[in-house]
Amino acid sequence: MHPLLHMHETVPHHDLVHSVLEWSALDWWPPVGWWPEPARDLPPAVSPTQAATFVLPPKADSVHSARSFATGTLTGWELGEMCDGMELVVSELATNALRHGLEIGHRHRREVIRLALIRRGGFVTCALTDPGSATPVMREANPFEPGGLGLHIVESISVRWGWSPLAPHGKAVWAVLN
Repeated sequence: MHPLLHMHETVPHHDLVHSVLEWSALDWWPPVGWWPEPARDLPPAVSPTQAATFVLPPKADSVHSARSFATGTLTGWELGEMCDGMELVVSELATNALRHGLEIGHRHRREVIRLALIRRGGFVTCALTDPGSATPVMREANPFEPGGLGLHIVESISVRWGWSPLAPHGKAVWAVLN
């Protein structure tokens, strides 16, 4: 297994391997059973959870790796029909995390973004964490601007999306698809 890839099913959080994470200030992995609070009403409460997580280095080609990881995970969970939408959501959230969530100027700290896919029944939450403190903002893009529609795309594809602050710093931006 790739050293930056973790897949688990109902494995206690403390049993997960964290050795590759010592080089990042943000050390959040979704605890077993984690689901975004504003979306707790979506899946049945008794649904078992599955989770797969992946570390994205701060490089542009990480977006492609994140899409491949998401597609492979969904295919393994026999949710291939969700792949196209999830690829778009992962692309937009990973791109935003790379552009707005990293503090590139820190020479002594290597920062990463973490991608987690959490399944409950027919719903899958895609959560990307980054060490940035900026709040994700859906803005109106200028038609001549080369970007700015990412969160609009996420909103149009997902059942629900949002973000959660992480302590002591950072955030998780998430979207739920079904």
